[in-house]
Parts: sequence; structure tokens; C-alpha cells
Amino acid sequence: MEKFTKILSSFHIKDELNPEIWTNPDSPSDTKMKEEIRLRLIEIADAFVEFLGYDIFVQDITMTGSLANYNWSEYSDIDLHVMYDYKESGPEEELFKDLFKLKKTLFNSTHDITVKGYEVELYVQDTNEPHYSTGVYSVLYDEWIEEPEQENVSIDTDVIKGKVEQWQDMIDTVIEDVEEGDEDLESSIEKIDKLKDKIKKYRQCGLEDEGEYSYENLVFKFLRRNGYIQKLFDYQNDLLDKSLSLSE
Repeated sequence: MEKFTKILSSFHIKDELNPEIWTNPDSPSDTKMKEEIRLRLIEIADAFVEFLGYDIFVQDITMTGSLANYNWSEYSDIDLHVMYDYKESGPEEELFKDLFKLKKTLFNSTHDITVKGYEVELYVQDTNEPHYSTGVYSVLYDEWIEEPEQENVSIDTDVIKGKVEQWQDMIDTVIEDVEEGDEDLESSIEKIDKLKDKIKKYRQCGLEDEGEYSYENLVFKFLRRNGYIQKLFDYQNDLLDKSLSLSE
């Protein structure tokens, strides 16, 4: 219950933007990203682009997420997006999307980069991809693309608790079914993939309908912060490792 309360409190709206990141944090229209942070984020993005291994035209480098908004907390990270038009890849567009997604995962998992104590998470975002955050800052051009607004958000804790418990039960049940069943590896992984897709669509629907303060998005964030999303990913990876291993 203590952990539940702690995570739930992290969704509360603050009176100002994070003062570690922003100048004039109580007035977004006058706010700028602190210069030392902006320059360091550009360095980090440059290192990420070099890691991708392809000469791409970066249209912008943006920061989004809770640290570009009023709902920042100790669980926040710096969402740093390299903006690229995948259509420039021509007929290999889907191949590049898959490749950069894998590169993103590899880069983020093998590096522990922090700025002011917050982890930096990098991502190649298609310039044609819709984005639902109410706070988006151009790190490259040093200006707001989408200025954050302090919203009056009312969160029903019972609703959050009930939905979180439903998804936790679903994740636990799928893992138990796979462990107790006699399905082959492909079928087991497919079952987990279906649940991962279901969670993704659940969050996406909430973002599209009501934005980042939708219950769907808050429930997803809760599951990520209490480790249940990672639990599902880790189990799938362990399952694959065991199936490919050969006993002595």
C-alpha cells in the first residue's frame, strides 16, 4: 500500500516546471531550458545518431514527457527524441523503422546516461507520427513547440487501483499459463506478444481520446513504475534464453 500511495502521488500536478531543468519554471511563456542542459542533450543526441550508423537528416531534437510538463516526479526521465522523416528512407522505410527501434533499445539498455539525476531515454521519432504530449520543447532550436499548460486534473484513486490490479492479474495469469502449460516456444512467445500489444493499444486509445492524463495512460505509467511492464518483458526474454540453452 505504501508503494501504491507513493506511485499515485507522483501523478499529482506541480505548481511549476522542474526548476533543475528550466529557467522561470513558474511561467512557461518565459521559460527556457537551462543552457548547460540543452547543450549536453544535443551532445547526447549526437552520440545516439552516430550509434545508429546511418547518415540521416535530423530535423529537430525534442524533449517531451513529464519533465517538459507539470506532472514531473522522481520517476520521470528525459524523453529525448531525434526527429527524422522515415519517408526519406524510400522503399526501405519499414526496415529502417525496425532497425532504429532495435538500435534505440540497445543504446538505452547499454548506457546509463543521467542529467541532473534523471535518466535520458532516446528515441527516433518519425516527423509524420502523431504525438499527444502537451509539453514539447525543441532542444535544437531552443523554443517550445507545444507549450505546457497547468491542468486541473482530478484522479479517482479507486479507479486507478482497480484498473492496475486487473492488468497485474492479467500479466500474472499469462505468465502462470505459460509456465504450467506444455506449449512450444513460438506459441508461448506469441501469447505474451498478444498481451504486450493489448497493453500498448490500451494506452494508445487513452492518449488519443483524453491525452496524457487519461486513466489508460496513468495505469500504463503505474505498471511501468511498479515493475510489472518490465516483469512481462523479462519473463519473455528468460523464456527465450532457456529454450535456446543446452544443458551440460
